[in-house]
Amino acid sequence: MAVVAVVVFGLLHLSPGDPAAIIAGDQATTQEIEKVRAQLGLDRPLAVQFASWLGELARGDLGRSIYDGQPVAKMIGQRLEPTIALALCTLVVSVLLSVPLGTLAAWKAGTWIDRAIMGFAVLGFSFPVFVIGYGLIYLFSLTWELLPVQGYASPAQGIGDFVAHMVMPSLALGWVLTALFARMTRTSMLEVLGQDYIRTAQAKGLSTARVLAGHALKNAAVPIVTTIGIGVALLIGGVVVTETVFAIPGVGLLTVDAILRRDYPVIQGVVLVFSAVYVLINLAVDLSYGLFDPRIRY
Repeated sequence: MAVVAVVVFGLLHLSPGDPAAIIAGDQATTQEIEKVRAQLGLDRPLAVQFASWLGELARGDLGRSIYDGQPVAKMIGQRLEPTIALALCTLVVSVLLSVPLGTLAAWKAGTWIDRAIMGFAVLGFSFPVFVIGYGLIYLFSLTWELLPVQGYASPAQGIGDFVAHMVMPSLALGWVLTALFARMTRTSMLEVLGQDYIRTAQAKGLSTARVLAGHALKNAAVPIVTTIGIGVALLIGGVVVTETVFAIPGVGLLTVDAILRRDYPVIQGVVLVFSAVYVLINLAVDLSYGLFDPRIRY
């Protein structure tokens, strides 16, 4: 988290673009821009600005937007629900699709089923999220008129509207994750299916479903869970693009708006929050290993 704070602060303040010039307007003179910079505290040395920001962070304060003066923590809090809903729906869709597909590909290794599933995985990595998103909008909204084009509906407004608004964003963002998880599931399952205890279970007359789900999948779970944790990084990056395509008023769209306006405190706050989520999820993944492999202890 400390490294992220230093890198983000440095990149933002050293990259081209001046928020004071944006606030002052296109017709502003150099003196007017410098006056705005002084009001925002951007004329101070970078070391002083960084120390001031760290002091605010130590008190749990992410700062205030340089445009409207709102607390960054409040702005992020107001946008959390759509982002959390999108992320959870995407993870659920990805896991529910990828694990059965990867397991089936490993069981049917070398057949046309295996090749078809792996071909889907290659396509998943080949198409950017925004291309998939616009393709889904064209088909399901403009052509077939089955789903709303853009926007977000809270679960409090009705589960039907919520699901209708979440289907396309979750599929668009989950496409890449499903491909990643399916490939790792197949690879991990192939290693396990060649073990002696799997052949013993089959020789005892256990059904294929019981062998795959009860014996093989549990022992192959550690690499799969690790990949799901790594996939959170893709999920965080994809949220920004997906919310922009589908006009979902979440933290991702807030990030895009802040970048366009060079709103340093908002960008820094959002990146730190995303980094904290990523660190905590990976910690949870590490701790979960003991549930799948009794040999792992902390």
